[in-house]
Amino acid sequence: MKYLNTLLIFLLPMLLFAQESNSQTVKKNRSFKHDGNNPTSIGVNSAFTYKMMEQNQNLRKTTILLEERKLNKLSNRSLIFGTSLISIFDYQKTNTKDKFGYLMRHPTAANQLGFEVSEIVIHSFQMSTTMVVNDWITAYADLLYCPEQSFGAGTITALSRNQIQLRKGFVVIGDLRSFPLYASLGKMDVNFGGTGSVSPFTNSTMWHAFGGLGYGGEFGFNKWGLKASFTAIQGGSQFRAMQTVVGDSSAVPSVVNNFAADINYTLNFNSTSRLTVGGSYLHGSAYSHTFPVTHFAPTKSNNPASTFYGRLELFNRLTVKGGYAITVNTWPGTFNPNPPLNVFPAAKASSTDIGAKYDFNPDAQTIFSLSGEWSQFKAGPEGAPWERQNQLVIGLNALVNRSSRLFVEYFNTAGYVPLNFLSGGNLAPGQTWSVRGASSNGIVIGAQINL
Repeated sequence: MKYLNTLLIFLLPMLLFAQESNSQTVKKNRSFKHDGNNPTSIGVNSAFTYKMMEQNQNLRKTTILLEERKLNKLSNRSLIFGTSLISIFDYQKTNTKDKFGYLMRHPTAANQLGFEVSEIVIHSFQMSTTMVVNDWITAYADLLYCPEQSFGAGTITALSRNQIQLRKGFVVIGDLRSFPLYASLGKMDVNFGGTGSVSPFTNSTMWHAFGGLGYGGEFGFNKWGLKASFTAIQGGSQFRAMQTVVGDSSAVPSVVNNFAADINYTLNFNSTSRLTVGGSYLHGSAYSHTFPVTHFAPTKSNNPASTFYGRLELFNRLTVKGGYAITVNTWPGTFNPNPPLNVFPAAKASSTDIGAKYDFNPDAQTIFSLSGEWSQFKAGPEGAPWERQNQLVIGLNALVNRSSRLFVEYFNTAGYVPLNFLSGGNLAPGQTWSVRGASSNGIVIGAQINL
């Protein structure tokens, strides 16, 4: 109820304006039909499906949906179905037994025994539905099957890891052609920082550290190159990369007491070149647990985070991006009170991301791209076993019909820092399974096919 008044104050003038605007829109005789007797169109839109379902490059899906509507690419009274399948082959080798740091595979010893692992798998499968009601109301939802990154127990073939979930689902109220304000409500990626990647497949470490997903209500402004949003978020600790205190000892997301705010500005040099800079604030990050750290467990305090980010696009060919995020307070659980690890004080959690991508033939039917990205998660002081985990990804991508990808990636990880018990607590006193010197190398070959 904390943000209910804000929601009502925000939505009431929008709905009144929408009613008037729809009346005026009919008079202007737009190509969209508003006759209630007009049958709903059903079909597919591969390029749109790709934008909404690709899982690592542009994660601000409400913005994509609104801008597609602004460009008149989605007709009223239409139902759009989409599918996405990612199949991969990957090979990995590490210098430290059972310490594979590559986060696109859930790092469980049950799947990653020894110093070497390889696999051929379906990484994920998604099905989406987009419902366009009228100029002002649109809904989107997608179902995800992803045993590779599931937190279920067991091996890759265990039933507990082979589940289907509603990954995202939200209703958007707004029409940027008529009014710069909008609102969305549901389960969505939270606008915080530049958590997207330039790699064809691999999410950045920044995304793994601060890429929030949860139930929320987003209220935003989008005009004159300025985008601003405020998202009221369901609290608790059961959502990705976000957590706030709920009651005395509960992890259940039962109170709307978390929020994120973001603002960014895009300066267009010309039709092919632009610069975007921005900053964000998150009231409750995932880094507030005391020792020993148990991910998704209740916490006794909130630990906010802030970030700044930028993205430069030149001639529709070269993209350069970067960002830095850090918690406001130290993460208490990063201090292990047991010798000899008690020499390392508690530290703030932070992440850095730098990447670039070059499109060789941006106007062709199949666009070939070369990308490189370095990102880091830092959780401890210099020399601590849990000091940092770095990731370097070099990718070659072929984007076919602006809707499907064929890709090859080389990756290197330096450091092994799982969030659970990263500073110890599950082993003998003074021991941790984090290893600063652990390193792994690997290659991923795959395809993401969208329709």
